[in-house]
Amino acid sequence: MPSAGINSVDKFTESLTELLERARRIKRNGAIEPALTSATFGGDVEDIAKRAELGRTVNTQDHYAALETACRNIFYNLLASTSIEDDSFGQIWSLLDIITILSDIPLCEPGLVFWLVEELLDSQTIDGCRIVFDYLDSRREQLIAKHFKQKQLIILRACNELLRRLSRAEDTVFCGRVFIFMFQSFPLGDRSSVNLRGEYHVENVTVYEKPLAKQNERTEGAMEVDLEPAPVENEKTPTTDSQPAAKTEGDTSTPQPLDTSANSAKIDAEQSKPQETEPEPEPDTESLYPIFWSLQDTFSQPTRLFDTEVFASFKSGLELTLRKFKAVQQQQQSRPSTSNPSTSPSNTLKRKRSNLEIDQQQPKRQKSELDDNQQTKLASTSFNPRYLTSRDLFSLELSDPTFRRHILVQSLILVDFLLSLNPKSKRKLEGKKAPNKSVLYSYSLSESDTAWAIATRAEIAIYLQAGAEGKFYYRMVDTVLSRDKNWVHWKADSCPPISQPPIPASSVQESQKGITRACLPRRIRPTPMGSLDLSFLLNTGDEGQAQGLEALKRPERYTLPKVEDYKAAIMEDEFDMAMARTEEEKEEVATRKASKMWRALRLASKNRLKLFDKIEDGKDLGPLFDPPPEPSAEKLKGERDDEARREEDKENENETEVNGGEEKAGEDREEVKEGEGRAENHTEELKEAEAQARPFMEEAKKNVEEMKVGVNGANEGPTTETVSSTAVEVT
Repeated sequence: MPSAGINSVDKFTESLTELLERARRIKRNGAIEPALTSATFGGDVEDIAKRAELGRTVNTQDHYAALETACRNIFYNLLASTSIEDDSFGQIWSLLDIITILSDIPLCEPGLVFWLVEELLDSQTIDGCRIVFDYLDSRREQLIAKHFKQKQLIILRACNELLRRLSRAEDTVFCGRVFIFMFQSFPLGDRSSVNLRGEYHVENVTVYEKPLAKQNERTEGAMEVDLEPAPVENEKTPTTDSQPAAKTEGDTSTPQPLDTSANSAKIDAEQSKPQETEPEPEPDTESLYPIFWSLQDTFSQPTRLFDTEVFASFKSGLELTLRKFKAVQQQQQSRPSTSNPSTSPSNTLKRKRSNLEIDQQQPKRQKSELDDNQQTKLASTSFNPRYLTSRDLFSLELSDPTFRRHILVQSLILVDFLLSLNPKSKRKLEGKKAPNKSVLYSYSLSESDTAWAIATRAEIAIYLQAGAEGKFYYRMVDTVLSRDKNWVHWKADSCPPISQPPIPASSVQESQKGITRACLPRRIRPTPMGSLDLSFLLNTGDEGQAQGLEALKRPERYTLPKVEDYKAAIMEDEFDMAMARTEEEKEEVATRKASKMWRALRLASKNRLKLFDKIEDGKDLGPLFDPPPEPSAEKLKGERDDEARREEDKENENETEVNGGEEKAGEDREEVKEGEGRAENHTEELKEAEAQARPFMEEAKKNVEEMKVGVNGANEGPTTETVSSTAVEVT
């Protein structure tokens, strides 16, 4: 872009050329690293406007335009004269660093550096774009540190344009780098990456072979795919990407009709359902083929399930798919760990394709011949961005555990979408301040469909956890889906801002001072909170009266009052009630009077209970306070006579008791004498028995002496007759 003889443009061009020459001496090899900063040039970048000798009358926009023209002139000259693979291309990296420094001051448009990057990406091949992205990745934090709002649209446009050029199948890693750069550059809650209207990728149509009429049987082992170009392509669009196509957001597109073959297959499956006692048969691969690929239509447009017929067809198709996956897994587990490659079905098939297709399909053939552990290890390192929908390749795809996992992850996403439509989940979305009606559906899932979705999700979870590293894989998937529910709620609330403004420094300082004050030791209050004021215990009373603790010892504080003490207080309350002018005063006096009357009645209940009959509903307590009447003379005389009779009767009773006691004592003495006589008789009987027993005792002594003599004679050899006679005598 020529300067057209503009003095300011020429001055800026000279200054930028000098800075680039200094940068060339610093970075001689033309590498991307290290990054050039303001300190590298010693502050000369900031003085570029002064060196251009611009006056104060120059407009800011004119100044920006002049500097932008100078930068573009140098950029286009370098871009036209050097290749991105040459060392001299490092001048462009240095120029972009200088422009970044100028935009941060700011001395030029903040988005100028990304305008030039966008043109640089358009001028390079895919391999060259990879080198450009090496520069962007290394300068990302520096590029977005300031004035990001002026740069974000340019970044978004440049990245999206580059993604349109890239192939998802061949440049998968590079696509991931571009997405990661945008994710790290844009804020977490930026709306540029949010599908606010809940639209689905309905243009992503899965193309597969339709059911054909019965044809002549093909030769066994033959596979002539390219000889017969069917009207349907053998490759499908990225609906069955390893990244599931179904989303948890809403959809406003018109649903597409489902293939009739799926409905007919569903009817056949329902009619051929076995009894509960018999195991379910394995679905046929040929009949499962159209049902299986028709699920992708629902995955790409979940709102089609709001139709009852489509929902019923989807349920039967997913159940058949799960049953087939389980059967294939059991066959692979029961198969020997190694097999003869020459007899493998994949080697008997012939297919015309390019070398690239052969290289892409070779890992699938090898995985069908490995055991589960080897297949799992291979699945962790392989990546299939797209699957083929050919009928002849369907059996090979079913034998791939990675393929089965990806389909089931798609099913999990769709099942979670259905569970978010049951009444319990929809109640959680109620009460939003600014609801996003585009992602809130009026359709509610029935109880039976909810039970089916929960059971299906549990069945898929069990299947994904089987095998080596299955639990780790399912935990990763479940974590992602659980966190996605938070994004669903955030989107249903119209995406409120996530980032909060920074806290001012003054607020931080005030909070620090408050914490310091709270941690300081405090004085003990003279009267702690909640305690009683004990100042009345001090000796501050009048002279002649009890003071302090002595006042608490006065008898009236611990002795019960008399009933008559309340008479004057109640009469005073009655007088106050009569003199009261307002209702509040009357209520206060009535409450005070009722309390005193109740205490008087409680005291009178101990010794004057008989007077309660004379009280009319507690209105007048006069009978309690009146002194008891004095008894008459006759009554007193009668009382004295009654008392005298009671005393006389009591004395007679005492005399009778004394006489009865003496008689009883005499009887006891006679019984004692009779007992002494019986004791003497027993003593005499004992003496007679002793006299009678004495001869027997003497005879027993003699027998004992004779036995001793017999024992001593036995030592001299006594005869048997002597011993016998002796024993008889002893006896």
